[in-house]
Amino acid sequence: MKRSTLSHSLLSIILVFIESALTLLLRLDSDLRKAAYPLAKQGTVVCLRLYLPHVQVFATFSYKGVLLDANLPAERSEPDVIINAYSIELLKALATHDSAATDKLQMRGESEKVQLVRGFIAKVGMGGLIQSLLKRFKGSDSKNKSSTAEKEEKNNNYKLRIAEQQTQINTLTIKNRELETTVKEQQSKQKTVTIAAVVATIIAVAALITLLIN
Repeated sequence: MKRSTLSHSLLSIILVFIESALTLLLRLDSDLRKAAYPLAKQGTVVCLRLYLPHVQVFATFSYKGVLLDANLPAERSEPDVIINAYSIELLKALATHDSAATDKLQMRGESEKVQLVRGFIAKVGMGGLIQSLLKRFKGSDSKNKSSTAEKEEKNNNYKLRIAEQQTQINTLTIKNRELETTVKEQQSKQKTVTIAAVVATIIAVAALITLLIN
């Protein structure tokens, strides 16, 4: 009895770890989420009957993830799909990310649900996780490169605008100085003309007085 209790407790711990790993995979891998969605939509229950060691586990697909338990859910009388396989066969199918290894697993149930389960298992594993991480890394790397290129382009545009504005300021300054010079020249000419007119007027008045006196 103690051995049975110990093995059940150990199995529960292992299932918690596997369930957490599946939750992480589902968050990271969009393709895996797509494969799990139709199974979760139907609330599919899969029974895993493994040999060496002999273990029976029930996997329930839901929108929260894949829930693992040693017992069939209370609301279900039987699972939708039953998988009979040696533990090493299932581990190989999960770890290698190989559809050929998945096809070797013996499954019973509705053909549509069996195919969905095969598709899900084929996308689970380290291969899927590595591919997902690589996609995310490449995506973030390309975004960083794109962001850097955009910043450089903006900086170059700002520099061009500043250079254009500086050129316009220099041009306006030169024109302003030219206008100031022109105004000064006009003022100088006006003063000269005014002085000449005054002198001419004085001379004319003096000449007129001289004529009158004589």
